[in-house]
Amino acid sequence: MEMPKKYHPQSVEEGKYKKWLEAGSFKSDAASDKEPFSIVIPPPNVTGKLHLGHAWDTTLQDIITRMKRMQGYEVLYLPGMDHAGIATQAKVDARLREEGINRHDIGREKFLEHSWNWKEEYADFIRSQWAKLGLGLDYDKERFTLDEGLSKAVRKVFVDMYNKGLIYRGEYIINWDPATQTALSDIEVIHKEIEGKFYHVKYPLEDGSGFLEIATTRPETMLGDTAVVVHPDDERYQNYIGKKAILPVIGRELPIIADSYVDKEFGTGVMKVTPAHDPNDFELGNRHNLERINVMHPDGSINALGGKYEGMDRFECRRALVKDLDDAGYMIDIESHVHSVGHSERSNAVVEPYLSTQWFVKMQPLADESLSNQKTDNRIDFVPERFEGTFNTWMENIRDWCISRQLWWGHQIPAWYHKETGEMYVGMEAPEDVENWVQDEDVLDTWFSSALWPFSTMGWPEEADDLKKFFPTNVLVTGYDIIFFWVARMIFSSLEHTGEKPFDDVLLHGLVRDDQNRKMSKSLGNGVDPMDVIEKYGADALRYFLSTGTTPGQDLRYSDEKVESVWNFINKIWNASRFSLMNIGEDFKMGDINLEGDKSLADEWILTRLNDTIENVTRLSEQYEFGEVGRILYNFIWDEFCDWYIEMAKVPMLEGTDEEKHMTRSVLLYTLDKTMKMLHPFMPFVTEEIYQSIESNRTIVTSEWPSVDETLIYPQATNDMALLVEIIKSIRQTRNEVNTPLSKEININIEVKDDKKRESVSKNRHYLERFCNPKTLDIKSNIEAGDDDKTDVVSGATIVLPLSGLINKEAEIERLNTSLEKLEGELKRVEGKLSNERFVSNAPEAVVQKEKEKKEKYQLQYEEVKSRLEHLKGMD
Repeated sequence: MEMPKKYHPQSVEEGKYKKWLEAGSFKSDAASDKEPFSIVIPPPNVTGKLHLGHAWDTTLQDIITRMKRMQGYEVLYLPGMDHAGIATQAKVDARLREEGINRHDIGREKFLEHSWNWKEEYADFIRSQWAKLGLGLDYDKERFTLDEGLSKAVRKVFVDMYNKGLIYRGEYIINWDPATQTALSDIEVIHKEIEGKFYHVKYPLEDGSGFLEIATTRPETMLGDTAVVVHPDDERYQNYIGKKAILPVIGRELPIIADSYVDKEFGTGVMKVTPAHDPNDFELGNRHNLERINVMHPDGSINALGGKYEGMDRFECRRALVKDLDDAGYMIDIESHVHSVGHSERSNAVVEPYLSTQWFVKMQPLADESLSNQKTDNRIDFVPERFEGTFNTWMENIRDWCISRQLWWGHQIPAWYHKETGEMYVGMEAPEDVENWVQDEDVLDTWFSSALWPFSTMGWPEEADDLKKFFPTNVLVTGYDIIFFWVARMIFSSLEHTGEKPFDDVLLHGLVRDDQNRKMSKSLGNGVDPMDVIEKYGADALRYFLSTGTTPGQDLRYSDEKVESVWNFINKIWNASRFSLMNIGEDFKMGDINLEGDKSLADEWILTRLNDTIENVTRLSEQYEFGEVGRILYNFIWDEFCDWYIEMAKVPMLEGTDEEKHMTRSVLLYTLDKTMKMLHPFMPFVTEEIYQSIESNRTIVTSEWPSVDETLIYPQATNDMALLVEIIKSIRQTRNEVNTPLSKEININIEVKDDKKRESVSKNRHYLERFCNPKTLDIKSNIEAGDDDKTDVVSGATIVLPLSGLINKEAEIERLNTSLEKLEGELKRVEGKLSNERFVSNAPEAVVQKEKEKKEKYQLQYEEVKSRLEHLKGMD
């Protein structure tokens, strides 16, 4: 297969994914006797396109599974998507509104039809993006959190937990989103610091003897006050306990009670109690048998219990009530107050603590089981380890989980209420006389079904073959931002329902940020579509950048320049492969490789470095240190294989014997083959293209992962080559310093005192002749340097170059003086900028930093040029 002169990612990537799928390259077999390895994809929401975070996440998973497949494992990389209750319902609602349709007008069944149509549309879109990224997914095993099998698993879990007393229904204060009119779990609430007010209000005593001062940030909730409370040991208020206060404006009598919950030191030490609108007041109200007065509708407007304020939005009511309090003389003071306010993750509405009847999971037993498991040999390893502390802290401070949502799109709760008696039935299927029963209208929190993902996707609760073969899974790859949302829930769900941990390892990555280190968001407009990046630079370049650009657990800064530099790296790989294959010749195949017999120093060295690279890449990949893997592969391919070995291979290919040429072809092809296989998990498309020129009758996807060959390791060659490379670099550096091109022959003298090292350098002088273009080349144990000679000491040798034969001293001094003047000008310009306070204060931090880096670079260049000038002038 002839390779074009230039690497074009679009033509290289076109059609390959389809061929892999047609060949069944990613299919898994539960009946296989191979050792299993499995990863389940964190299911993306069917609400839109995949973003860079998804691309990063799935690229890491694909790298791991591709490597394991090549290592001989039976690999299941399971795809799937999440129904994403609130988010998807909001999207479908918005689309229907654009068409002039209200979901309440068309009813639940018709709305669900629209939702399923939405799902199919976006599922196809997501699959096309997975294909673009090259993900090795087994589509025969694809699942959806609302498909029939997963629905059965969800019902079983609900019923089992209900029967165990781990799921219960009760009236509690929950987080309520008035915009979407549904309950939220604690972790669906985003807390933001906002500028608010502290309202200090007089609560008159019923006997007319004075008033109590109470401060609140939410005066509209006063409408639901049912008591005033003080600390039982607060001497200031001992005489008030048992009396009554009057609720301002409303006129309701409020008992003054005592409870140790009150902080005597905070504010006035007096609190109002609103059991239906504050979680702490709810608990306090339970202790004192206080009435619960819910003054709000689900949409956040005031209901009939709010008196004259009925129908007002909660914030409109706040303004009206504050004015009324002030007009009536009850308002003592209003002070500014910065405080943390909960906002809905989905709608951004201010969350309302709201009294509601909901379904809950009793979390303490589940949390205790998860924490205990981490102290056993069956523990789950977090990578990096520090995130286990995050997991433990959350589990140790767990609260019961509100799992019911007031939506239509989702798993409808398997509970029914008798139309006449009100009796409740919970079961896998509807009651037999279903016409006398009505099913609970609420659905389960999306995370309830996705918590079952690692085992429900494999056929649980049935004894499915995939479940027996591939569960527990080996590693979960996901972002650190959903440890609470998803990771923790999968752990306690799996331990509770299967008795097994869901995965061995959790590999956590960070967030993708822009080049100014800002989180990517719609509001900032700094998001990057991975499909646009692929269109420009190719999937391989994006994948390699995402997977090697940082260490586990750290955020990643995206920049086009970095992806472009990866494209340049791939182009280097392409050119090196093309050159190698052209020189190897199309008649030379893998079966012709023979690595027995005499090898050159370059042969022994590159084979040793190849084996070192295989060992390090394999070891570090197993540890998920893909950033280090990328560095090692880059150094080996660019610096050692391309810049040194391929250049050195030209000597025997042009001038060698038939035996030397055969050995060089063997080493070239052997190294290229192993290198492509190590690169393949990172760059599946380009490595397949190159591999087809090596092995056209098979795919690299199912080829064997390279292993270390101890018979092809030559420690002495490493040392000898290191010395040779240092000598060549030193001579090239001197040529550069004195502006002498490689095309000009020069006299070279090399002093090597150690006999063995000198013998090696002498034996390989043909490399020095090839890379240094000597007029004369002397390699001796002792060389006397003249006054005009340039001397450079490297590890094990001294290079002596007569400068008189290298340069025209006067011309070089003139050139260096010109260069020095330019550098002085650049330094003056950048120093002027940095000394300008307005520039430093107002310019973006990145721009200022760039100027500082320029100054440092110019200063180094200035010192270097100045030093060369002084040396030349001193030669007289």
